[in-house]
Amino acid sequence: MVMFFSLFAGLGQAKADTAFKINGDSAILVDGKTGQVLFEQNADSMLGIASMSKMMTEYILLNAIKEGKVKWDQEYTVSDTVYKISQNKTLSNVPLRRDGKYKVKELYDAMAIYSANGATIALAEVLAGTEANFVKMMNDTANKLGLKDYKFVNSTGLSNKDYNGMQPTGSAEDENLMSARSVATLAFHLINDFPEVLKTASTPTMMFRGGTTDQIKMDNWNWMLPSLVYSYQGMEGLKTGHTDLAGNCFTGTAMRDGKRYITVVQNAKEANGQSTYKARFDETRKMMDFAFSNFSKEEVLPQHYVIKGNETVPVTSGKAKQVKIYTKTAVNIDTLNGDKNNYKPVLVLDKNKVDKNGALMAPIKKGDKVGYVTLVPKNGEKLSYLTGEEAQVDVIAAQDVEKANWFVLMMRGIGGFFGNVGHSIGHTVKGWF
Repeated sequence: MVMFFSLFAGLGQAKADTAFKINGDSAILVDGKTGQVLFEQNADSMLGIASMSKMMTEYILLNAIKEGKVKWDQEYTVSDTVYKISQNKTLSNVPLRRDGKYKVKELYDAMAIYSANGATIALAEVLAGTEANFVKMMNDTANKLGLKDYKFVNSTGLSNKDYNGMQPTGSAEDENLMSARSVATLAFHLINDFPEVLKTASTPTMMFRGGTTDQIKMDNWNWMLPSLVYSYQGMEGLKTGHTDLAGNCFTGTAMRDGKRYITVVQNAKEANGQSTYKARFDETRKMMDFAFSNFSKEEVLPQHYVIKGNETVPVTSGKAKQVKIYTKTAVNIDTLNGDKNNYKPVLVLDKNKVDKNGALMAPIKKGDKVGYVTLVPKNGEKLSYLTGEEAQVDVIAAQDVEKANWFVLMMRGIGGFFGNVGHSIGHTVKGWF
């Protein structure tokens, strides 16, 4: 049995103003530390993601590095497929020699900074033997991360037709697809599980194989990095993408004054409807400006908040018949400026700790979790989080309640019995007159 108590009323809305609109097929704006969704637009439609796919390759590689399965200085020998793809100058690439040996770190840098497709396939082969095996890893990892809408057919995000018959899975017309929400969820896990990715993603330019005859300058495709053409203060990543199907896409992340946001835009467009490189940065800037200007992290409930009207909860089989409760820690959420008080907390008691009447079962120790408080706007909508978690905090007992001995329980039972009998007799007697 779950007990719900509405604690106090407020009027608020956690999402962005409905008048706010992004010029693109889909978009989402989230808090980069908590995953709270602050704005979304068609965020659950599966659309092309192009090279934003490489964030999954980055995630799997960094996890393999962490687990010691792959080392940065590990060498890779170029396969025939990687050689041919890497020589295609119509794609983003660093040309790799047919007989060349390359370290994992330099292939990673080429992928993360320059979106090099041949280097990405090379890493897929390092991690899984073949790109086809790696695609299975991508889909399995997406499932483990809780992504809802996704389809990976290759490691790069290229259209399969660009593989010229060498695609690892699917038909020549297939391409990687994800919803904006799933892309944002992937980015959220990537930067929180492996924050070191931002050091590479924020590198504006790097020389591949510098000082050799193979050197090539790799300029970051994220032109919103502070030193580049569409400079944005605090921008640190994360991944651009473009194919004919996907249009111009971008997953961005920026941090200012301790606040981090993640944005995703798919098939960003100019006012005339044309999808351009500039449009993906303009629409990202719009979301970032909106977030930094209009949202703030607010303490909506303090630590040890005593729930008004529910300062105590009934206890069964205890020496005391009630137990005092309060919140274990504070509750902090992103709120629109001036909206701090426009939420209602709801108390939910742990169904495993209450009896059929909704009373907590003794014994109870001070500090024991007895449930949680969650915050919702007054209109009943839930605050949305990428991880599925709500804005909530544990509610704990503020005191010990020992279990009553058999004699006390017996006397209570007797007292209750005679109390009920007396009530029945009184009711009957009244009925005589």
